[in-house]
Amino acid sequence: MSAPTIEAASRDGYSRADLLAAYQRMSEIRAFEDRLHTENLTGDIPGFIHLYAGEEAIAVGVCDNLRRSDYIASTHRGHGHCLAKGCGIRPMMCEIFGKEEGLCRGKGGSMHIADLSVGMLGANGIVGGGPPLIIGAALSAKTLGTDGVGVSFTGDGGSNQGTTFEAMNMAVVLQLPAIFVFENNGMGEATAAAFAVGSHDIAGRAAAFGMPAVKVDGTDYFAVRAAAKEAIDRARAGGGPSAIEATSVRFYGHFEGDAGLYRTPEQLQDALDDCDLDHWVSKTQALPSRFEAARHAAVQLLKPNVVHVAIPKRTLNDEAELQSWLSEVEALIRTKLKSGPVSL
Repeated sequence: MSAPTIEAASRDGYSRADLLAAYQRMSEIRAFEDRLHTENLTGDIPGFIHLYAGEEAIAVGVCDNLRRSDYIASTHRGHGHCLAKGCGIRPMMCEIFGKEEGLCRGKGGSMHIADLSVGMLGANGIVGGGPPLIIGAALSAKTLGTDGVGVSFTGDGGSNQGTTFEAMNMAVVLQLPAIFVFENNGMGEATAAAFAVGSHDIAGRAAAFGMPAVKVDGTDYFAVRAAAKEAIDRARAGGGPSAIEATSVRFYGHFEGDAGLYRTPEQLQDALDDCDLDHWVSKTQALPSRFEAARHAAVQLLKPNVVHVAIPKRTLNDEAELQSWLSEVEALIRTKLKSGPVSL
């Protein structure tokens, strides 16, 4: 069984504010991941991190259709899903660095980051671990009659897992409001999906369970959002589960530190040329200056909120005056440090 492919979606009906907001969310994800790529070189991040750069349109296109009360389950590559669902940038970054101010008080880290207050059930180090969680969320929504939905994000590698098959079958049997989003970036760790996915058609395999399934370009925000809207609206109306296969390319390795010897530099450059967010600007025919402002705002969010402290000037005549001045300066700096880093 072969699933239909959505080649393009209408861009009508989106206001300039909608477009700028979507672009800023994607820019925040890209800036966040690029910053982590740099920070990881310092050795200050405990554990592994898996970057989402290149797949931003999938997370944002899907989550733009969701309510705060809807639930999502993520993968080991979950930063983009977290940000798209509404997790805070600073608490996320603190979590990844193992700080107590993090979303999980620094105990989860990158691969287990979660925020139940916005419906983010968590990133997951278990390949194919998300779909069963979403079955629970969808069953709860149906039982309580809330018209809520559950969305699982799963990679092409996770699409081969038995837990995923069982979850899809159960969703069809119980007609649950569940949406299975398969992010096919072409590589399951270092193994090509073309080799590991026997049917070469993840959406078609999902359709064989008895649910509507489509394939979209995961770098096309409009196509993803349209496909997700149709699936989510159907689920809310009691129409049962759906599946979306979104094709994309991850710009970094499977994990930070991955040598990436399984693809050539030319293959990666082709992906970068085709999927860069600047290309999205031209496709929308929007004002580049407004989009640049949105990109700048996203980058600024990741810069430390450094407070400049002006040291009070004094003429010191003796040791006592020196000690008094030092105590005054120390108290001033201690007060400012409560708000974040300071510069003198």
